[in-house]
Amino acid sequence: MAMLTVRNLPDDVHRALRMQAALHGRSTEAEVRDILATAVNPPTRVRLGDALAAMSRDIGLTNEDFEALDRMRDQTPAVPLEF
Repeated sequence: MAMLTVRNLPDDVHRALRMQAALHGRSTEAEVRDILATAVNPPTRVRLGDALAAMSRDIGLTNEDFEALDRMRDQTPAVPLEF
């Protein structure tokens, strides 16, 4: 696991972090980890696969549609580039 050092943290911010951690029943370090994880990976983040599946459902695509696309797909192998 990576380590992170935060320098010059204002006293009032540190005090607020300690208070918030106590309210959540965890250490200040655990609270900061949770805050950082939520900031960079919010729970409301849209995942590409979920978004594509929802779009497919919205327009009514079925497995039969995808099977038809597979049958129509060009099956010719790709030719490697020559330099």
